[in-house]
Amino acid sequence: MTETPFRPFETHLDEATALRILRETTAGAEDGELFLERSRSEAIVLDDGRIRQASYDASQGFGLRAVRGEVAGYAHSTEISERALKRASETARLAVGDGGGVLATAPTGTNLRLYGDADPMADATFPVKIETLREIDAFARDLDPRVVQVSATISAGLQEVEILRPEGLRFTDIRPMARLNISVIVEENGRRESGGMGGGGRYGLARVLERDHWQGVAREALRIALVNLRAEAAPAGTMDVALGAGWPGILLHEAVGHGLEGDFNRKKTSAFAGLLGQRVAAPGVTVLDDGTIPDRRGSISVDDEGTPSGKNVLIEDGILVGYMQDRQNARLMGVKPTGNGRRESFAHIPMPRMTNTYMLSGSADPGAIVGEVKDGIYAVGFGGGQVDITNGKFVFSCTEAYRVKNGKIGAPVKGATLIGDGATALKQIRAIGNDMALDPGIGNCGKAGQWVPVGVGQPTLLIGGLTVGGSAA
Repeated sequence: MTETPFRPFETHLDEATALRILRETTAGAEDGELFLERSRSEAIVLDDGRIRQASYDASQGFGLRAVRGEVAGYAHSTEISERALKRASETARLAVGDGGGVLATAPTGTNLRLYGDADPMADATFPVKIETLREIDAFARDLDPRVVQVSATISAGLQEVEILRPEGLRFTDIRPMARLNISVIVEENGRRESGGMGGGGRYGLARVLERDHWQGVAREALRIALVNLRAEAAPAGTMDVALGAGWPGILLHEAVGHGLEGDFNRKKTSAFAGLLGQRVAAPGVTVLDDGTIPDRRGSISVDDEGTPSGKNVLIEDGILVGYMQDRQNARLMGVKPTGNGRRESFAHIPMPRMTNTYMLSGSADPGAIVGEVKDGIYAVGFGGGQVDITNGKFVFSCTEAYRVKNGKIGAPVKGATLIGDGATALKQIRAIGNDMALDPGIGNCGKAGQWVPVGVGQPTLLIGGLTVGGSAA
């Protein structure tokens, strides 16, 4: 399904009238904007040989914001009209009070395009998508007789954004997204285990529907399931842990990344608050948040306030050098916005959020890093986890991990969890591999009830003295 481009100032609102209402709303404020959005998405799910779900969702609306000091007034509506905008103005204006504020310097905008703007859902017809899912099911079952169930999901979406500033500036961004996920269940001698793989990015469905691509995803899902089929109970105790490259960067994202977002540090609720210029990690550790990588899931040409996305160094050679900022927190902290003001949709207020957060490579050979582990585990896949931002303490479950003794990778282990705190773990990094990789494009990040797509990455790492939770006697 292809629709005409989203042009709200041609079809729903007179731009001059909208600008007048926005200026009235933000008179005496320090910041504010009118954020307009249209989003469309689809998902088709095949499970156990049958199409279990086929959905198409569409929404549009606006959010109007006025900011004064630490207070933000925000109102939103699914009706894009002058009448709805005037009603929203009455609510947003409450944050301004008696006024007295001066508008902060406006974003500069950018002509940089980090991804195409074609509708990813138009890359293939509905019958082609259904047939591809059926081919995936048959292919995965033919790979191994132990496969008893296959699930596959094709999803795509397009977010179209217009941002109007009180200065009269307009910023636009058209953000595609496509993704394929495959999971399999295998059975042997009455034992069942599962494995899954997937990914995508800011491009069309054609890329994930290529036969070579989805066959590789299916093979990887089966490989993980077969690894789990022979996994033993994980050990427990304090031990050295080697982390694989790529997706294990989710631990960095959760345990460290959130603690480096500007709002937590301004409010001094982060374990990293007040530590700028101080050593927070082992020498050699450099961490960036980079929203400028073409086609990546977490990339954005401009953030949801109109600030160009940035390549921001957060930790350099172990020293904390910066935080991720939206406009409000940057102003209150006396620094520049970093292009990290993000929101889930027009119905949500922007806040500092990560884009693609990763650690740079070091010089160590990955095999040599694992070879340094005398008694520990090698973790290459992670599932869910929990983090306390105030102290950085985390608990993460491993979806693929192996026992390591005397530098030799042994049997896979099941039920392993990693327990620690981000600040301590950063300082206990003993080796950094030369193989930095980004994840395959599967990350979603939650904060204050909002979800946004993100990316993570890291090289192979050796961390000393992490607590491993397991079930082995």
